[in-house]
Amino acid sequence: MHINELDTPSVLIDLDRMEANIARMQKRCDDLGLAFRPHIKTHKIPDIAKMQVEVGAKGIACQKVSEARVFAEAGFDDIQIPNSIVGQQKTARLMELAMYTKITVAADHPNTIAWLDDAAQESGAGVRVLVDIATALQRTGTQVAEVVTLAQRIEAAEGLHFAGIMAYPSDLTERENVQEALAALDSAGIGVDVVSGGGTGAALVAHEFPELTELRVGTYIFNDWPTVEKGWATWDDVAMTVMATVISRPTTDRTILDSGSKTLSSDVWKGQYGYIVEYPGARIYQLNEEHAFVDMSECEERPVLGERVTIVPVHTCVVTNLHNQLFGVRNDEVEVTWPVAARGMVW
Repeated sequence: MHINELDTPSVLIDLDRMEANIARMQKRCDDLGLAFRPHIKTHKIPDIAKMQVEVGAKGIACQKVSEARVFAEAGFDDIQIPNSIVGQQKTARLMELAMYTKITVAADHPNTIAWLDDAAQESGAGVRVLVDIATALQRTGTQVAEVVTLAQRIEAAEGLHFAGIMAYPSDLTERENVQEALAALDSAGIGVDVVSGGGTGAALVAHEFPELTELRVGTYIFNDWPTVEKGWATWDDVAMTVMATVISRPTTDRTILDSGSKTLSSDVWKGQYGYIVEYPGARIYQLNEEHAFVDMSECEERPVLGERVTIVPVHTCVVTNLHNQLFGVRNDEVEVTWPVAARGMVW
């Protein structure tokens, strides 16, 4: 089927580019001696994750328990959830997975470890736990001074195993903290299996961060507008685009597309909601739920009513989660339609 037979808006995945991205990142990790653990939150599709594992990925990373369950049921048996799993419902579901799947999670607080231990003892299952170290992102993560204490709590817990430490993103600015944490653990006589880093940008400097033993990267498989602007990828590496239609031309300089926030997400880059390939000077400056407002005043040419345009999104991971399916395309022909199996799995 030709892409023009698809309705719009539709999310297209350039198969040649995606396959090249998969191969390139795997080779980089192989060359550096790093275990590669692709983060599937970007695509949420088991068939794509199988492609990543087939070329050498050691396992996968998921962000939520429900997401991990989809992939466990699809046959993946080494899953890391680099996130704090808090609450009885979540820890119970986590241990259900751990009964038949190798599960690794993160923790940055003694209470999180205690809750994991309670759930493990109740279920009879066990999980591996990474201590999450705080970074400049100021999201989750404990201070380096607390790493040994948390590791000892994990080791003392009957159903838990201290697997190592993690940092996100593993930029070079975080290397000193990781070194301090490793030195403290070594002084305490605590072994470290894994030093897990993550981030598409961080992958490009991993050769200067020898303490890392594995990388978790998601966006690389599709790339988006910010990854190009930040120098992490080129336009030829962008595998995901959104095909949209011009549905109104209210004025000479204003065009309306059928791709609003339910299609492109509300993420913004440089005050815009996406990059239109055919009209580089155009600005998607506003979104309603079903409409994109485009300023064409800097463009020499103007689209006509009914014309289809190609949009590079601002945040590929969110776009995936907004759609029921992605279309794998080669030479403008649809080769595969993937249901987004883990769409909406956010608990």
